[in-house]
Amino acid sequence: MRTFKRGGIHPPENKITADAQIETLPTPDVLTVLLSQHLGKPAKPIVKKTELVKKGQRIAEADGFISAHVHAPTSGKVTAIDQRSPSPGGQYSQAIVIEADGQEEWADGLNADVDYASLSRDEKLGKIQDAGIVGMGGAGFPAHVKLNPPKDKKIDTLILNGAECEPFLTPDYRLLIEEPEKILKGLEIVASLFDEDIKVYIGIEQNKPQAIRIMTEHSKGTPFEVVPLKTKYPQGSEKQLINSLTGRTLSVGQLPFDVGCLVHNIATIYAIYEAVAKNKPLIERVLSVSGMSIQNAKNLRATLGTRITDIVDYCGGLKDEINQLIVGGPMMGKSQYTLEVPITKTTSGILLINNKELDSLREMACIRCGKCIDVCPQGLQPWRFVDLAQNRRTDEIPVNMLNDCMECGSCTFVCPARRDIVHWIKYAKAMNARRKG
Repeated sequence: MRTFKRGGIHPPENKITADAQIETLPTPDVLTVLLSQHLGKPAKPIVKKTELVKKGQRIAEADGFISAHVHAPTSGKVTAIDQRSPSPGGQYSQAIVIEADGQEEWADGLNADVDYASLSRDEKLGKIQDAGIVGMGGAGFPAHVKLNPPKDKKIDTLILNGAECEPFLTPDYRLLIEEPEKILKGLEIVASLFDEDIKVYIGIEQNKPQAIRIMTEHSKGTPFEVVPLKTKYPQGSEKQLINSLTGRTLSVGQLPFDVGCLVHNIATIYAIYEAVAKNKPLIERVLSVSGMSIQNAKNLRATLGTRITDIVDYCGGLKDEINQLIVGGPMMGKSQYTLEVPITKTTSGILLINNKELDSLREMACIRCGKCIDVCPQGLQPWRFVDLAQNRRTDEIPVNMLNDCMECGSCTFVCPARRDIVHWIKYAKAMNARRKG
């Protein structure tokens, strides 16, 4: 069974929503559409307050090379612009607030079949860019940029990331089961952007046998190879997935295209299909609503800009009080302080948890057991980073090693001293960035 060579853990999977079919969440009365739903600069508004907009209409334009367009998730009236809104990243963000009119009227030319086989490479990339598609696994990197690497970087391997190794999350799994044909068409579109001899892998963890079977059946007669992967976290991380499927190793500072690879996750490929074949911008996504404290755990197709509070209400509310609200998975997700946070292009899940034992946990001194080193998939020494950060000596941490940490949380998970290792690594990164700025 293929897997990456160094480190990794196997936390409890808790795939509570694995058998829950995707439901469509009704569009709420008010949507708060953030202008920063991607890596890079926030988009610039191109609509005005009180303006009437149609579903899929571009309401904010990319502001720079690393940026992405933003579209109206529904038809209605713009009631506010530049409002300071809480975002999943923890900071306040600019937003366009839309009051839905209930008509769901599409802008002209959108959500219509396209003869995409006749499109040129540039036309396909243009549709992906126009649709505002970004990496939906969490990174949010603009897809059209990723799909157009420097000309001196030859891509010989395309990887569809179906690992979904984060506990609780199942949106990609459900898309694999419910929409295999569209996913494969999206994969064909991406593969057509590169040389005909490109090798295409579909990597799926072995704890998803139904998805492996369905994708294998639908891939017959195609050049795509479905590869079962060992269930191990963080199998779905780009560097680890590339190592698992090709044996190639990325050095510090290298990107996937430096070793001839390109990786996209399931939700992104599905969105690319809709953009190129249906002329549909990215205005909704599938996400898991899970955790022990939600009445009805679900997989939902929700419009971007929907507040978490509206999603919780649709799922029947809370069973009890919670002390953790997480956007994303429990390993790499971000804790939230309010249910008013809206979902974005990168929101793969919402977890509502009451970890009563957290109140009694206290961080202790490092016992130098080395477990954090054993599980680190990047071969780093997390304990040392924490020591220096806690003593405000972050300038002594080698920048290349610090930046090579992907904050997967494996070290924190195994630490017997209950040190919040990732927290201190994030602190060290922030301090070094401030010092450099």
